[in-house]
Amino acid sequence: MKYLAVTGGTVSGLGKGTAISSIGVLLKAAGLRTTSMKIDPYLNTDAGTMSPFEHGEVFVLEDGGEADLDLGNYERFLDITLSSDHNITTGKVYSQVIRRERKGDYLGKTVQVVPHVTDAVQEWIEKVAYISVDDKQGPPDVCLIEVGGTVGDIESMVYLEALRQFQYKLGPENFALAYVSLVPVLGTVGEQKTKPTQHGVKELRSYGLTPDFILCRASEPLEKATREKLSSFCQVPASHVISVHDVSNIYRVPLLLQEQGLCDLLCKRLQLVGPSLPPRIPNLARWEDMANKVDVLTEDVVIALVGKYTGLQDSYLSVVKALKHGAIHSDRNLVIEWIESTDLEPAMKQTEPEKYESAWRRLRNCDGVLCPGGFGDRGIEGKILAANYARTNNVPYLGVCLGLQIAVIEFARNVLGMKTANSAEFDEKTSEHVVIFMPEISTTAMGGTMRLGSRLTIIKNKSSLGCKLYGGKTSIYERHRHRYEVNPDKVAELEAAGLKFSGIDERAQRMEILELEDHPFYFATQFHPEFKSRPNRPSPPFLGFILAASKQLEQRIEEGGGVVQVEAW
Repeated sequence: MKYLAVTGGTVSGLGKGTAISSIGVLLKAAGLRTTSMKIDPYLNTDAGTMSPFEHGEVFVLEDGGEADLDLGNYERFLDITLSSDHNITTGKVYSQVIRRERKGDYLGKTVQVVPHVTDAVQEWIEKVAYISVDDKQGPPDVCLIEVGGTVGDIESMVYLEALRQFQYKLGPENFALAYVSLVPVLGTVGEQKTKPTQHGVKELRSYGLTPDFILCRASEPLEKATREKLSSFCQVPASHVISVHDVSNIYRVPLLLQEQGLCDLLCKRLQLVGPSLPPRIPNLARWEDMANKVDVLTEDVVIALVGKYTGLQDSYLSVVKALKHGAIHSDRNLVIEWIESTDLEPAMKQTEPEKYESAWRRLRNCDGVLCPGGFGDRGIEGKILAANYARTNNVPYLGVCLGLQIAVIEFARNVLGMKTANSAEFDEKTSEHVVIFMPEISTTAMGGTMRLGSRLTIIKNKSSLGCKLYGGKTSIYERHRHRYEVNPDKVAELEAAGLKFSGIDERAQRMEILELEDHPFYFATQFHPEFKSRPNRPSPPFLGFILAASKQLEQRIEEGGGVVQVEAW
């Protein structure tokens, strides 16, 4: 097993996740099997209870793990399936160490950060690295490790110490280290500044770690003089100082790294090539085709994303990626109108009429309306108004998780005449609960207590839109994250009025897919299909939504022999 650890300095948010995912693309294209893991130095057990405004989206894994959004980057770029164990947090590590202490596993020793916590981190990495994350048997060839935060943070010190020990345990031929840093340009002079990177590498060395590669984030390509200066002061070969400058789209990052020979350099550093080993030349032809295609798409499809957390777009990262995947496979350039749902509510018209008018004007100018997931009652009435607009004006609508429940509430109020219809989450006192709390869910504990992970959905009718979108399949597995469900006592009444639940769980108790008769595309899912979307294999609901918004869905179904066909690669 070979390991590449990636750390970062200067500032957070430099794109370590994108960098490590792009390196993985190169290695995979060179015929190597890769796995990846993220170290998050916070004390939370997982990301499940964190605010989207603070941490971005919670990415749900196949086994129900609630993880950092970077694991979504790994899965999408590398087309792999990770588990909750691939996200190491300080909360998880310390809980494990304390459990061991209580059991007496340390034989009366004084339990300390070094060696007990650092040993636990190394054991965790080694154990998880050998788990197959693709459809093949046996362990991967290379494990990519991202260390969250920035070098110098108190929270990260224990992990840097663990990696320092780990590199000597493995030997230099089995462990490499990359450091992601910022190379800013200040003022009007335009000179690329190297001091932040120099100081970051100095800090990293103080922990006993020396980078083999320096990945330099910059707005423009790294100049030769800058590269040579960093090489000299950071004691890294000039060829190992890699320019990761801004590119036209994210899919060009692996191509940028390959242009500078990073795959060959890394394979040589880890002794993955040699006289007795085959050459490692990445085949990036299909990846390059996709990157080129993204750049030349000119016909826009405009989607209104009506959300509660639009102030931080990372709150909906997987939704945005799934929309982009669908747009690529629909030959359209995606344009997102970010609409805060509270701006659509009548109260906003009284307090800030300009914001209210702007939100409605932008909504009406869109080709489709997307209502993503969320929690809490803030902005709910605005989402209901958006769903009503889409339903009554024949505008394509896609609801995800909460978006399905919103569609049910709106339909019950405005078609069935249940004026006080609501979810038990938003109004406990109403007598017309069309969405209820699931009986098996804990009412006291918050973390890890939702209906999580991959679950089976049965599509009841082969002529349904759901079946057509999923290529004719009647059994599908998608990932879930919810506490509330459609009230089964209201299903018959809703369906009699035209709101069909074409997808149900294996016990026929939970409504999983909703679609509306006599509408171009009014479709919602209780599950989160965005988590399994890939650049080469878009999520069926998102692809169908983009096709409908761009008026291509009927033609695509006809061309596919009655279903939507996707040419995956």
